[in-house]
Amino acid sequence: MASDMFGSPLPAPGDDTPEEAGLPEPPAPEGPGLFGDPAPPPAPAAKPAEQPGYRVLARKYRPTSFDDLIGQDVLVRTLRHAFAQGRVHHAFLLTGVRGVGKTTTARIIARALNCIGVDGKGGPTADPCGVCPECKAILADRHPDVVELDAASNNSVDDVRELREALRFRASQGRQKVFILDECHMLSGAAFNAFLKTLEEPPSGVTFILATTELRKVPITIRSRCQTFALRRVPQDSLAQHFARICDKETVTAEPDALAMIARAADGSVRDGLSLLDQAIGQSGAAEVRAEAVRDMLGLADRAMIIDLMEALMGGDIAAALGIMDRAHELGADPLVILQDLAELCHLLTRFRAAPALRQDGSLPEAERVRGAALAQRLSVPVLGRTWQMLLKGIGELQLEGADRRAAAEMVLIRIAHVADMPTPGDLVKRLTEAGEVGGAPRPAPSGGGGGLRAVAGGVPVRAEAAPSQPVTALAQPSTWQEIVALASGVKPMLHAQLRHSVHPVRIAPGRLEINPEPDAPRDLAAQLTALLTEATGQRWTVIISQEAGAPTLAAQGKEAEADRLAAARAHPLVQAILAAFPGATIEAVHDGAADAYGLSRSAATADDDARDFAPPDAEPAYGDDETPPDDF
Repeated sequence: MASDMFGSPLPAPGDDTPEEAGLPEPPAPEGPGLFGDPAPPPAPAAKPAEQPGYRVLARKYRPTSFDDLIGQDVLVRTLRHAFAQGRVHHAFLLTGVRGVGKTTTARIIARALNCIGVDGKGGPTADPCGVCPECKAILADRHPDVVELDAASNNSVDDVRELREALRFRASQGRQKVFILDECHMLSGAAFNAFLKTLEEPPSGVTFILATTELRKVPITIRSRCQTFALRRVPQDSLAQHFARICDKETVTAEPDALAMIARAADGSVRDGLSLLDQAIGQSGAAEVRAEAVRDMLGLADRAMIIDLMEALMGGDIAAALGIMDRAHELGADPLVILQDLAELCHLLTRFRAAPALRQDGSLPEAERVRGAALAQRLSVPVLGRTWQMLLKGIGELQLEGADRRAAAEMVLIRIAHVADMPTPGDLVKRLTEAGEVGGAPRPAPSGGGGGLRAVAGGVPVRAEAAPSQPVTALAQPSTWQEIVALASGVKPMLHAQLRHSVHPVRIAPGRLEINPEPDAPRDLAAQLTALLTEATGQRWTVIISQEAGAPTLAAQGKEAEADRLAAARAHPLVQAILAAFPGATIEAVHDGAADAYGLSRSAATADDDARDFAPPDAEPAYGDDETPPDDF
């Protein structure tokens, strides 16, 4: 074996290196070699330990205890009492919009059930320690007895069967097995049925926590077996304060208005708000998170600009409104968001009108409290309601596929500004009524009753006193065809429909009725009507089938009366004035307060004039009750 100059053996070709052979590595030579060889390059420095990857704010500041949950005071208080009293339910159903903390709450409950405390001897507690092996494993999502399932991808009967099989085994590490079923409304109907019995009577040591955003899609049989908690949307002021605390921890400076915008855009969702805050911090770099940058990021228009736009619209200034729209477009604001902001402001102004005390709400921005309150004072509730309806319709137009959003938004603004100085239908009627004359014709004197014509012009009911109402008196015995047919209403629905549409009244007298049924009427119609009249009046009636044409059916009479009322309404001066003031308006329906359920006057008699020539009530009929009259009767 070869050796070096100091007698140490040299490795043969193919032998392991000193590291592979387990021998200590010889020290690196310092300076030039013995024979003038250059010094070897210095050994590379050891690599620094890798820094952990960045965690988004929504994960980094995820609540780990009940105290960390914001905006869920009722839930926290109830669960604390349940743990304190040892009355923790075996199944929970958590519902609420996205990002309010349903899954987070489920994990906190799992830790509370399995925590063993710092000394390893603790029991279930509403304040898990966070340092015991159980808490650490659940926080790291690696606890074998806490299983999270996504019902969107595990929604079949087979998946439920696998879950039931897993229940046969006791907890392997923790005190309690916890199954968290997210988006449980995605389970199929068969899967719900298969899960029902297990949910009602689970094995000891098992807790189910179901979470959903669609509570109405969860069967009532499932809901009845769970303790249900509705997680609320977190208020905007609470979100803004929460975001401010996180910015302090992250050593990030943020303007209060910027945080308020993010909180408003989060719509009650903590997770959505933290994602937006993460984006705003990343966009600002190391600088301050400013409101202007957040506004550009969210595609919002300035709140002051929205108030300016509303003032221009309510003043009928179309040019100014379009100019504000152009400036908002240059700033990158989305036309749909602008209309949505206008609708939100319209709602706020309406609230100011309905409840003036809201103007002192400190949670509202100063611009909205001061300028908004002043604008609301100048507008009436009908005008705000009309603007609201037009904005809702316009938002729907912008959401249509293929629509030019900017052009559609401008058309909506033009329509709102065009009608801004026009009176509402109610104001117009009031002005026309107070004027005393309409179209040169004297205004008809109002009647003393509640009758008259009530026309619906353009969808707005307008009362026109055209005919006095008649007092309605209850008759012991029916004397008109309407009263006879009304006896069957609600008592014999089929007979009522046949009498109304298929029977022509010929003559009516006390205790005696002559009718002419249409061919489609049943053969025993006379017998059914006789029995009805006798039972309803307590008096013997005779019903005769006649071959005379008789009066029109009750349904035909009602249609004719409706046409007459419509013609009378069109000829009324007040209605004509309304139609002239609102081009394109139409009379959709006319209601007569003096009319009965069939659209006929209650005082009108349909019997012929010769009905008084009938025989007295005690006269004998020409044939028996069970006999059929001859065809030529």
